[in-house]
Amino acid sequence: MSETAPETGVSPSRPRRQAAFGFIFASALMNSVSFGIMIPILPNLIKQFAGGDTAAASEWNVLFGVTWGVMQFVFGPILGMLSDRIGRRPVLLISFFGLAVDFLFMAFAPSLWWLFVGRVLNGMTASSFSTAGAYLADVTPPEQRAKSFGMLTSAFSFGFIIGPTLGGLLGEHSLRLPFVAAAIITALNWFYGLLILPESLAPERRLKTFNWSRANPLGSLRLLRSHAGLLGLAGVGFLFYLAQMVLPSIFVLYTTYRYGWTPGVLGLTFLLTGVLGVIVQMFLVGPAVARLGERRVVLLGAVMGALGFVWYGLAANGWVYLAGAPIFALSGLLMPGLQGLMTRRVPPNQQGQLQGANQSLQGIASIIGPLVFGETFAWSLRHEATLHSPGLAIYLAGGLLVLAFGLAFGRAHPPKAEPQPA
Repeated sequence: MSETAPETGVSPSRPRRQAAFGFIFASALMNSVSFGIMIPILPNLIKQFAGGDTAAASEWNVLFGVTWGVMQFVFGPILGMLSDRIGRRPVLLISFFGLAVDFLFMAFAPSLWWLFVGRVLNGMTASSFSTAGAYLADVTPPEQRAKSFGMLTSAFSFGFIIGPTLGGLLGEHSLRLPFVAAAIITALNWFYGLLILPESLAPERRLKTFNWSRANPLGSLRLLRSHAGLLGLAGVGFLFYLAQMVLPSIFVLYTTYRYGWTPGVLGLTFLLTGVLGVIVQMFLVGPAVARLGERRVVLLGAVMGALGFVWYGLAANGWVYLAGAPIFALSGLLMPGLQGLMTRRVPPNQQGQLQGANQSLQGIASIIGPLVFGETFAWSLRHEATLHSPGLAIYLAGGLLVLAFGLAFGRAHPPKAEPQPA
């Protein structure tokens, strides 16, 4: 990666780089707060529209999740390449504005189909996480990216401490109120970015043309085959994304069904898991990468994630479930290490394409995950009298992380040389 400053092309100063990171950290924090607010609420709102039927609500969650994943799969690569062509800042602003509109749809939805329209809009514009990753790669030297990705992920974790806690507390009064709060926070985030957020990709480092053949989902995935070792790493990431889909697919319905948790308890649970995530991402990723290297950190994250899922599936009561949270939190080591390895394999003017390709993989996981986990959970509930395993879907997620460990064991190696500009 060039040692020129992303904004000006002159030699960078440390304060300038820290300032740029500070902007994107704050944006990620505000965005994740607004997104986290709805997590303990949306499944219960769907359940309310479904007449209180938990299994039916799980199946509606499948439709919502699959649709969102399809939108991510289609539009993620377009926005990723667009950020390589016109810069990161305008794409982030598009995402923030789209999220605000999405939350307004949810706040005033009179039916499930209004909620559905909101999820379509969200899936089309929700590129903030991937574009933030490209932004971070612009302003961080290759050898420091794993640590910086851990710090950026901690912004999301901070948001998931504040957001679900706030959503759970507001949801005790009204299932609609959290969405109004999320819309306001996201609109403020958009306005903040419009006034303050700097661009990270200088004009001379951008793509010269927007190539639709590469911007479509299948075209974007070709990037993963064009650099040595990148496809295998992407496979590890895909298995991780897919396994993580079990949480948004069934977590609220699962814990409500099995442990009788209310929105308030769910909010406090997100507070606990968020704090643990911040500890891992802010204080453990950097030292772990320095001591063990990116490869071993990825492997350790996969192992701890698999163990955590098995613990969650076996937990007979809520307190035992919560006792497994520190184990599962260590799965947060995986993605910063993996992102560090992946970004070192592509040049600056392909970082957006890389993040777009990753977002396509997340989109595919978001299509498959709700189908697999939601239907597995619904099936296990309908056969509870004979199966006695409501955690079946969670065990399946643990198995996916075992596969991720096996793939990472053979593929997660640092590149031998830095890539040249495309």
